[in-house]
Amino acid sequence: MGSASREALSQARAALTDQVAAGTGSELLRASAQIEANPAFAAVLGDPSAEVAGKTRLVERVFAGASADARAILVAAVTARWSTVGEFIAGVEELGLRAEARHAAELSDELLAAADVIDGSHELQLNLGSKLAAPEKKVALAERLFAGKLSAVAVTVVSHLVANPRGRRVDVALRSAAQVAADERGTELATVTVAAPLSSAQHDRLARLLAESAGRSVKITTVVDPTVIGGVRIQLADDVIDGSVRARLDDLRQKLAG
Repeated sequence: MGSASREALSQARAALTDQVAAGTGSELLRASAQIEANPAFAAVLGDPSAEVAGKTRLVERVFAGASADARAILVAAVTARWSTVGEFIAGVEELGLRAEARHAAELSDELLAAADVIDGSHELQLNLGSKLAAPEKKVALAERLFAGKLSAVAVTVVSHLVANPRGRRVDVALRSAAQVAADERGTELATVTVAAPLSSAQHDRLARLLAESAGRSVKITTVVDPTVIGGVRIQLADDVIDGSVRARLDDLRQKLAG
């Protein structure tokens, strides 16, 4: 996101109070999809030069059937100044994810689990990520796959992301949503790639070190990849620490080639 959109999102998040009702998040996710589906509507709501009062009236009219909480958050979003219309839509979606996370403590873990399931099946990647398949068919597949295995909130989020990829791969969208959900709950997610599984002691020590670095608790997802040879690769938010042997060999190859 651009700096203006980051500031806009920060302002809109102020409307996400502790009293936001359950279900508000799913309303906001539906609203983001509705806005995206109507480019002219999206252009008006995301236009920083448009009159705020007019955009507010438009939100109140179009989303009259939504809850008061959802309308208040949407009004906060259209009141802010976003860098682009696309980032405005992404911001509404993120507000929906954050509202859902308020009422689902395990949402980030569930979304990561869903991403792992999809990652592990080439067929699922193709079917859920197909640009040719109708969104409702992809949603039906996701619901059959995860209903009864994930919470209703997590299934709602997965279904939304499958139906509204906005140019993202499904697994990437799920992992990004998991980061947002974890952040809303006051934690960070770290992906640690190693050549062999970590011992419990290594896992706990790494979690403590990362928590000290991040300034808050960190949940670790471990990926075992023998090609890293040795060492560890850590991704924490936008930061990547690559101390693997593979990375050092790649760096050496580049220096030799130069």
